[in-house]
Formats: sequence, structure tokens, C-alpha cells
Amino acid sequence: MEAKLAFAQDSPPLSILCAAKVAGVSLTIDPKLATGSAPTLHFGSGDFIHGVNTILRYIARVASASSFYGQDAIQAAYVDQWLDYAPVVLSGSEFEAACSFLDGYLSSRTFLVSYGLSVADIAVWSNLAGTGQRWESLRRSKKYQNLVRWFNSIASDTLDEVVSAYVGKRGIGKSPAPSLKEKLPDSKQNVSTPEVDLPGAKVGEVCVRFAPEPSGYLHIGHAKAGLLNKYFAERYKGRLIVRFDDTNPSKESNEFVENVLKDVETLGIKYDIVTYTSDYFPQLMEMAENLINQGKAYVDDTPKEQMRTERMDGVESKCRNNTVEDNLALWKEMINGTERGMQCCVRGKLDMQDPNKSLRDPVYYRCNTDPHHRVGSQYKVYPTYDFACPFVDALEGVTHALRSSEYHDRNAQYYRILQEMGLRRVEIYEFSRLNMVYTVLSKRKLLWFVQNKKVEDWTDPRFPTVQGIVRRGLKVEALVQFILEQGASKNLNLMEWDKLWTINKKIIDPVCGRHTAVLKEQRVLLTLTNGPEEPFVRILPRHKKYEGAGKKATTFTKKIWLEHADASVISIGEEVTLMDWGNTIIKEIKTENRVITELFGELHLEGSVKMTKLKLTWLPDIEDLVSLSLVEFDYLIKKKKLEEDEDFLDNLNPCTRQEFLAIGDANMRNLKQGEIIQLERKGYYRCDAPFIRPSKPIVLFAIPDGRQKSLYYALTNCLLVSESCG
Repeated sequence: MEAKLAFAQDSPPLSILCAAKVAGVSLTIDPKLATGSAPTLHFGSGDFIHGVNTILRYIARVASASSFYGQDAIQAAYVDQWLDYAPVVLSGSEFEAACSFLDGYLSSRTFLVSYGLSVADIAVWSNLAGTGQRWESLRRSKKYQNLVRWFNSIASDTLDEVVSAYVGKRGIGKSPAPSLKEKLPDSKQNVSTPEVDLPGAKVGEVCVRFAPEPSGYLHIGHAKAGLLNKYFAERYKGRLIVRFDDTNPSKESNEFVENVLKDVETLGIKYDIVTYTSDYFPQLMEMAENLINQGKAYVDDTPKEQMRTERMDGVESKCRNNTVEDNLALWKEMINGTERGMQCCVRGKLDMQDPNKSLRDPVYYRCNTDPHHRVGSQYKVYPTYDFACPFVDALEGVTHALRSSEYHDRNAQYYRILQEMGLRRVEIYEFSRLNMVYTVLSKRKLLWFVQNKKVEDWTDPRFPTVQGIVRRGLKVEALVQFILEQGASKNLNLMEWDKLWTINKKIIDPVCGRHTAVLKEQRVLLTLTNGPEEPFVRILPRHKKYEGAGKKATTFTKKIWLEHADASVISIGEEVTLMDWGNTIIKEIKTENRVITELFGELHLEGSVKMTKLKLTWLPDIEDLVSLSLVEFDYLIKKKKLEEDEDFLDNLNPCTRQEFLAIGDANMRNLKQGEIIQLERKGYYRCDAPFIRPSKPIVLFAIPDGRQKSLYYALTNCLLVSESCG
């Protein structure tokens, strides 16, 4: 499939360019994205994919060589590991360590995966080549002979040509050679032609809208819609409208409006204007009355269940052929909210025999006497989404309406209603709805959890809302990357949360501070017989590889606390390492009723930390330690995917919140709400409630990392303090 690769000129994706050359995939090159933008591959169909590794996997799948993505699922998994590894390590501070590792790994191998060239080889090769002089100096030194042998075997005139065009003397980032397009066979030369991702789109003329209903907080599915609208508005230098579809006063509130706008800001969605469908209520009512006058709509008092049955069977309503005068009289009853009017609705007179049931005289207006959150009790009738959406889209100048593919069968209805109204055409662009495993995204179902006190509120960390997952520790950058990597594909898929949390880990791990905690119950005291008689303090980095994380004060004492799980696997005479201190030899183990109560040991600081099996976290036995509440969460439902005929209430997870009491180092008194840290050997946590006073514990929410087991399973013999299911 013909494709166009867009990227920032100062950071060309060398691995993609090289992989495409080797795989024989034709690309049109367009280095025009803004600095810092991730590369995007656009297809003639209008679909696109985003991110280096996503594009590399696509190239591997369509390559002519069947082994380019491995020969089976296991080899493909190994390829994925190398794709993740290459850009992180080979361009960072661990470059030489990575070269040393690769040199050893390739000592008995010709290729990275199995016995043939794969995209893993190309990704690692191009990341090495992309460092320019840094790699070339090592290459000439003959320090890593196996790695150099492999590198030279992959190299070719074709790849060298790509590298020379994009890599400057100091590495990647130089402007590409102006004649590069001529050097890449089959690439198109239509440089001035804008990329066509939206049908009929023109740069500077596109207008899109993000139209949430204010009946709940934004969740991860809404985030996808919002971010795709943002992407296209920026791509075409167009306008983005945030419009609240507030046509159902029974479900909507100002609280939801305020929090949706808060979520939009959190997601970094820059908009031109905020509007409300309620701004257009007078025009919508006028349009409904005009359609009644034209005989294109009628007022129907058929009971709801009977109407539903008649629509399914293609049976015309008895009211369909009422006179215009009768319809207008009933319409007036509806407007006044009378008892008679409350029995009626306005329906469009379309086609009751159409195979597409959405065209079988849909409802345009219905009565509702609940006060509206913006206009109070001014109206007793409200338009349906199906009627209001195309009307307001046309009036606001929207050129492209992005809708998830669940609305596909109603697209014909959207166009037909615009036609009936005599309004201009608005192009619909579909994308797949985002579905997550073990997750309900229906706002009606999420509201049930809130109303029935199964969660705190809409910001609960177990919720898929933007505020919920951010409160659990997800960085917005990870969410944006996760969503944009999927692109605007129309293919339905069920996404794993692990993938999102893995992306998140790569963002938080390089910068978050490190701290130490020990579970409060069953902790074991280790007395160092030759330890310091007087406590002393050392200032250590909170992150050994990132100065920006700051410093922490660590107290060294004669008596220290260990995890019971650690103490239970130590033997008398064993030498263990105390992290950030040194080695100690265990001399005595005291027990009571077969439970370890105390350890005695001697510091052996000259001992080699490389020779010990156990590397232990510890805390000094001092009064300044802080109380912690470590909270873990599980999915709200216990089934990976609910079928359409399944009730979510039958699949509720009985226990979704677990709490562990712990003690932590004194530096944690300075944690701020929302700050993310790593507890050594336990995992990543977000501070939900910072230190206030010694009697009130700091509350830390566990952040999934995509693979690590929970604290409950990771720490054997620990005491579970609370198994409350909120």
C-alpha cells in the first residue's frame, strides 16, 4: 500500500527509513512535522499509524521476506523486545554498556533473532549508525569485534546511502540532503501537495469538533476522540471546536461541564472555542417546525415500546399521515409540556422500509420537564442527538465530523437529515472505538458504580476516566502516545492495559525519585554488632542516573529494619548486601514459634556486592520514619471482555482495593500530592495524600508497570491489613 512518512526534519527516523529500504516498502518522504513530533505513516486510504516502533512493526509485517518479523509468535516477541531496547539504550548514557552487551550476545550469533535478518537487526543497526562519530570511533577501536562483524555484515550500499543522507558528523539530526527524494526509488515528488488524511481536506480550511455529552467525566475512549480531533486540526492548520452536546437535562450538570473542560486541558487539547448545543435551541426548534410544515416530520403519540416494534418491523405509524395542522397543534402541546404533549415525540418522515433501520423515521424531538443545567426550565422539549448533531455541525462550519465506528449504521441517517434540512454536507470520518480489557466505558454503567458507592467518585483510580487513571499514576504523555500509536484505524480491537502501563513506565522510571519502605507488620530488626555507635547521615541522590530528582538524607544506625519476607530466606553465616551501604554477615537468627523475630550480623564493608545473592532494602530504627498506606487496585469487572448479551453486574470483581501498612524513610515527608516515586524492590507509586502529621499515614497508590506482580503476590508472608472492596 502506498504510504507517506512524515517526521520532524531535525530528528529523522533512521530505523524506519532503513527498514523500508530493506523490506522493499515504498515510502514518500515528507520531513515537515514540528520539532519533537513522532513520525507518522499516512496511507492513501486515510488511515495512519504513529510512532517509530508501530511503523517498524507494520513494515516488518508487509515485508517480502517472511522472516522479517520472525518465523513464529515467539520470535516475533523477541523482535519486539529488541525494538524496545534499541532506541532507549543505544542513544543514552549506557551506550558503551549496551555495545558490550551486544558484543557478548553476538559472539556466537549471526543475527539477533533466529537465523535470518529481521527488523530487529535493522533497528539496532540504524540506532548504532545514527550516533555517527560516537559509534565510528568505537568501530575503529576494535573493542567490540563481534558487534563490528555483525554491523558490517548488515551494512550495504543502500543503507550507507540512507545514513549518509541523514546522519551528520555528530550524529543524527542534521537536515537531510535536498536530493534525497531522488535517491529513494519509487518515492513521489509531490512535495507541495498536502497529505490527504481526511476526505476533501484542505490546509487552513478544516474545522473539526470534539462533542462530549456532559453526563460524566471524560474517559480513555473520549480521550482518543479528543486527541484525534486535535491531531487533524493541527495537521491541517484548522479549527477545533469543543461543543457540549447538552440535549438531555436528566443526565447533565455543570459539574460534568467543568470537569470535562479540566480533562480537555489535562490532555493538552487546544481549542478555538467552546460551544453548547443548547446555544442553538431556538434555531433547532425553528428547524423542527419548518420540517413539520414541509411534511418532512410529524408528531407521533405511539407508545414507546410499540414504536420500537413498528420500527423493527418496518410498519408505518398511524400518525405518519396526520395533517400539518394536526402535527402543529400537537407540537404546541409538546412545547408547553402539557399532559397530552408529554405523550408525543417528533419523528422525521424518512423511509420505514429502508434496510438501514436508523432511517426508519427517527425521533427528532421529545419532551422532558427536568430543568436544564444552563437554561433552567425554559424548555419542555429537547432535540435528540441524531437531529441536533448534523444541524449544529453545519451551522458551526464543521468540515469533518470524526465519529467512532459504532455509529457507522447511522452515517446514512446523518447525511439524510442534513439533506432534509437543506444544509451543506459535512464529511464523516470514522475511527475505531477504543475498548480496554476488564473495563466498562459506558457512562451509564460508570454512574452505577458511583451511585452505589463501589468507588469514591468519578476520579477513583479504578475508573477509566482521565482523572481516574491520572490519579493512579499515568502520565498524560503516555496516554497520548498510546492513543496516537493506534492512529485513526477503523479496525475494532480490544486493547491491553499492560501496553499503556509499559509506555508509562518508560516515561516515569528515568526521572522519579527512589525511596525505601518496609511493611509495618512482621518486620524484623537486624542488629549490626559492629555498626555505628552513633547514627550518622549521608546525602545520597534520589535517582542514581538523574540529578534532577534531587537528594535524600539516609541515616545509618546500628539497628535497622528488614522485610520479614527477606529475613525469612537468610541463612546463618550468609553474606548479604544492604543497598547503599555494603555487605553484612548474618551471625544469629532468633525465632519464636518458628517466626523470625530478630537477626544479628556483622558489617563486612570490604565484601564484594557482586558475590552476594541477596540485595536487601532496609530502614534505620529511628523515630523520624513515616507511616505509609500502600494501596493497590484491581479491575472492577472480572471478565476480560463482556459480550453484548452479558450484564456487567454479573461480572463484578468482589475485591478491587487492597491496603498495606508500611513504614518509609523520613525523606518521604517532603512528597507532594501527585508526585511519582519508586519504592525500591516494590514498584512505582503516586502520592495521593502527602504527609500531614505522624499519626496520619502518607497514602501511596501503586502504579502498574505492565508486567510486575502486585505487592500482595510479590511479598510472601506479608500481612494484609485491609481487604475492603470499595
